[in-house]
Amino acid sequence: MTDLATLLEVGGPLAALGGGAAYARAKHPGVYWSTVGLPLSTARLLSSYGSVMEACGLTVAPSRLRMLAVKATTRREVRPVPPRRGIIRPTSTGLRLRLRLAPGQEPADVAASAERLRHAWGVHAVYVSTIKPGVVELRLVGFDVLRRVRMPRKVGGGLLRVPVALREDATPFVRDYRTIPHQLTLGATLSGKSMYLRHLIAGLARQPVALVGIDCKRGVELAPFAARLSALATDPEQAAELLPVLVKEMEDRYDLIKARQGIAPDTPDEEITSDVWGLPESERPVPVVLFVDEVAELFLVATKKEEERRDEMVTQLIRLAQLGRAAGIYLEVCGQRFGAELGKGATMLRAQLTGRVCHRVNDEATAKMALGDIAPEAVAAACAIAPERPGLAVAGDTSGGWSRIRTPYLSLADAADICRASAHLVPKLPALQPFRPDAPVSPVEQPAPVAQPRPVTG
Repeated sequence: MTDLATLLEVGGPLAALGGGAAYARAKHPGVYWSTVGLPLSTARLLSSYGSVMEACGLTVAPSRLRMLAVKATTRREVRPVPPRRGIIRPTSTGLRLRLRLAPGQEPADVAASAERLRHAWGVHAVYVSTIKPGVVELRLVGFDVLRRVRMPRKVGGGLLRVPVALREDATPFVRDYRTIPHQLTLGATLSGKSMYLRHLIAGLARQPVALVGIDCKRGVELAPFAARLSALATDPEQAAELLPVLVKEMEDRYDLIKARQGIAPDTPDEEITSDVWGLPESERPVPVVLFVDEVAELFLVATKKEEERRDEMVTQLIRLAQLGRAAGIYLEVCGQRFGAELGKGATMLRAQLTGRVCHRVNDEATAKMALGDIAPEAVAAACAIAPERPGLAVAGDTSGGWSRIRTPYLSLADAADICRASAHLVPKLPALQPFRPDAPVSPVEQPAPVAQPRPVTG
């Protein structure tokens, strides 16, 4: 009986602790990492750093001076030298540490061993980035941060910068229109493309930016945000009228820039500009972001007359993509399907769209159209996205870099509320006023009377 009581006293708390840890690991991986995973991984790293580096081939032969010093002071065997390790900095999602590479090593050597380091130290993933020549940073991620997305609390924002998703290395994916002016976003039905678009619109709605939409699905995607839109076209006919106005707005802005370039002898060098961002703030026109949803609808034609209209619209889109950046006009082109078979101008338009985001698609050709020309290895990653993970996507740009991202959930009602609350920020652009959508007016709640009225009796 005494042994049973002792077993219950000792085994009961241990079983409860183990069960709690297993539950936290499955349902609350962040809590599990902070309490259990972080201490274990740190202990593994500190105790096995030298042997793991040697097993991964990341050590070099010691210098002659080191060999002489070791032989003169001790009788120990002179071992290969691993990269010098910096201070381990824990985070809410993993660990970060910097390595100073040994002579003869390069960052690619460490990146090639990332998978081995992941298994050796018991973490979910290891990512390597170059800080400066000879120094790399290891970012150890303790759990799958894309399973349940939680954006970091502190994310660098600013004008035309929108934190829209989380990368697989636990860093925020920020859509920066000043750096990547135009982007192509593709995704099949229920892939999370609309959620990505909501975050973009909700983030830009709070900024002094003009938002213009072309939604050829009769406005079902963009109409809920009508209170914040400066213009909205809901079919190809309206789009054919709106695009020339945007091209004319772009040409007027170029005239403003050229007028500023009428350089006088006393003009300071810093006032000479080639785009709107070099203009004084008092003269600078407001930035314009054009959202094109279901871009394939602009390409599809049934008659000869529609074909002529299609050619005009595609030409105007290409002009905006080629010249819009300097005029402060940016494109966000979205669709379910995008390929060369859409017609003349499709590949030319794609070539002007620097950023690429590919959600789950229905065919490999669309993934190749989005990512094949910038990062062929990313096509396989995009085709492997599972249907049960909406919002997961592969993001890349024409520099060749790519990463997996996932957008957190944002309901349509919340995004629409943000747009209604920011309706006062809609800039005044007379050229776009005829295309301004009719926003539904929210009913004003009447305050309840303090005292109940009583009928007058005579």
